[in-house]
Amino acid sequence: MQLSKYISDLLYRYECVIVPGFGGFVSSTISSTVNHFTHTFNPPSKILSFNSQLKSNDGLLANYIAASENISFEQAVSKIELKVAQWQSSLKNENIQLNAIGILSLNKENKILFEPIETINYLASSFGLENFQSPSIKRSKYNQKITQLETTEYRKSPSYLKYAATIAAFLTIGALSWNSIHQKQTLILAEKNQEIVSKKIQEATFIISNPLPEINLDIVKKELPKKFHLIAGAFGEKGNALKKVNQLKRKGFNAQIIGINKWGLTQVSFDSYTTRKEAVEYLQIIKKSIAKDAWLYIK
Repeated sequence: MQLSKYISDLLYRYECVIVPGFGGFVSSTISSTVNHFTHTFNPPSKILSFNSQLKSNDGLLANYIAASENISFEQAVSKIELKVAQWQSSLKNENIQLNAIGILSLNKENKILFEPIETINYLASSFGLENFQSPSIKRSKYNQKITQLETTEYRKSPSYLKYAATIAAFLTIGALSWNSIHQKQTLILAEKNQEIVSKKIQEATFIISNPLPEINLDIVKKELPKKFHLIAGAFGEKGNALKKVNQLKRKGFNAQIIGINKWGLTQVSFDSYTTRKEAVEYLQIIKKSIAKDAWLYIK
């Protein structure tokens, strides 16, 4: 089971996702930022952190897994417990890479450290927004050149041109003032017209006499066969096999009868998997904590 995928899905919608018995992944929103050294603009985003004190089962993750895999809540809880046991065992020897989330490791005090992946933005409102760079504008350099040009031209021009320039400046200011007043009046009139049009649009009722027919798409999800089985036992009486199946299901396993072997015994499995890697991982956990005689059967 790819537990990290379910955690990642929930982080887009919730600020905290708790893995029962392990810890909680918490997200906090930060505003857009600017790096003045690299001239990089970053959109608003969520940053992730890990809190090992949040271990109580709030039902969020288990319910989501149960709905996604079409299993019971108890079975989802059992799958989470098995995965947590695997994580805790792996952390003693190596770091754990959680896809699209980050890296987990242990320090010298056996406390869990978390390094989030910064390339994933879990803020839904920033979907599609990316970082971008903009070259810096060196205003002081251009201002210095403009000042030099103005000083040179002023020194070269005769005195009567200075007076003419002053008169032209007054005339320009007067014309700009008149244009400014005229533009304000035009803008006020345009805003009033826009309000009238918006009000009419809001009051209008649009009726489509010949709407398009509804389209229903039936999508069939093709699942890979589960041919790797973790065997819990083989029984001469089918009734005993059924009792074992019910016993394992009460403990949260997806147990089932997978057939009769060549000796005529009915085989019962803890669970079945699509890949050998996943089956071997859970087999090791079951052997350590539940049944030492469990074994892998490929059908």
